[in-house]
Amino acid sequence: MDSFEMNIDLFRKINDLGKEYTYLNNFFIFMAEYMVFILAFIALIFWFTRREENRMMGKIAGKLHSNNQPFAELSNVNKLIEKAVDNSFPSDHSILFFAFCTTFFIYQKRWRYIWIMLALFVSISRIWVGVHYPADVIVGAIISIFSAFIASFIVSRLNVIRKLLWLYEKVEQQILPTRDKSREL
Repeated sequence: MDSFEMNIDLFRKINDLGKEYTYLNNFFIFMAEYMVFILAFIALIFWFTRREENRMMGKIAGKLHSNNQPFAELSNVNKLIEKAVDNSFPSDHSILFFAFCTTFFIYQKRWRYIWIMLALFVSISRIWVGVHYPADVIVGAIISIFSAFIASFIVSRLNVIRKLLWLYEKVEQQILPTRDKSREL
């Protein structure tokens, strides 16, 4: 069995679960469609907490390989959400979630494994609802994990980033002043 056939076989195994366990479909639809908004909201919350470690967080592959979504190429796909037919490689949702969640994993030690589980659930949900092959989400995850670790290593050591962050925080303090703790006591 070649890698393309293995990709289709694994897709069918995951996507067909939605036919057998229909009571889980709403969960996977929510993960596939709406978690991206919650992730963006969480990223904003982390940014505006004004903690230094939160501030440091900061498709070439699609040009090398292209395939349409499984629902456009295969018959009898359990397509649970609407999606336009385009290049599904790599999965944008997997790239986005693994990039943010890996960065949160690096800087937010307390909930680090929750972030990775969230990225995994979102990625699996994209297969479950019929819009991505497993290879689409695996490559998206690999790109993001690698990029997040490299970026956190390099960016946190660049003085220009620290200076820009310091400048941003000065402007932010003018717009959103911190609360005076002495007045609260």
